[in-house]
Amino acid sequence: MLIKRKSIEKEESSRPAARPAAPRKPKFAPVTLSEQDGVRYLHFGTEWVQGAMRIRKPDWPELEYAQQMMAWMLWNDTPRAIAQLGLGTGALTKFCYRTWPQASVTAVELNPAVVAICESMFKLPPNDARLNVLEMDAMDFVTDAANHGTLDALQVDLYDATARGPVLDSAEFYQACAACLNADGIMTVNLFGDHPSYAKNLKAMKFAFPQVISLPQVHDGNVVAIAFRTARSIDAEALNARAAQIVADTKLPAKSWVKGILAS
Repeated sequence: MLIKRKSIEKEESSRPAARPAAPRKPKFAPVTLSEQDGVRYLHFGTEWVQGAMRIRKPDWPELEYAQQMMAWMLWNDTPRAIAQLGLGTGALTKFCYRTWPQASVTAVELNPAVVAICESMFKLPPNDARLNVLEMDAMDFVTDAANHGTLDALQVDLYDATARGPVLDSAEFYQACAACLNADGIMTVNLFGDHPSYAKNLKAMKFAFPQVISLPQVHDGNVVAIAFRTARSIDAEALNARAAQIVADTKLPAKSWVKGILAS
């Protein structure tokens, strides 16, 4: 996530150097928090916001880009399997879990501290028969053949403390993402429109998917791209009707998504 707020804790923890012969373990920036006007923010030791939660509405996707990540709803109102790569504050995970009681919801997060802070400070529910939060590398998840062809929706939001673009951005990564979707599956990706990584990611996505469209930029540069496993016609009448239903059911600003899609 790429909007800025100052975090409470500014000092990054130091870690002893690993022995040369030992396997390298991932090094993570510290997980830090801030709060303002009833909203709790997640940081990785910097001003960059990695997610947010309105304390009185813990299951609501507070940030506009997070709401746009749900734009696949315009084409699928009864998902059975949804996954997120990058947990953040669990905003997408919680919203999907509460909104579709018939769906399985998977979240993939490499940093165990993020999972712990989501459970303790962002009201992430425990794993159960429908919810599965996995501590693993997103690349390992999408390249696992057991996950191929299983998902209706895949939401990708993979940023580290530097916020210089998604940490996974290759054509091979997006090909593996496409493989995880079923024939009608849709992927949404949070990109940074004002950074060179945007063009690189878009090119890689277009290599892996037959159709990719982008919503208008929000916040400090966030652009959500929508990639379709199977190309679809953009039917304005059908999209507007579906958007009206989404607004009625969830209060998500789906009409603005359609406006952005039709203008792209």
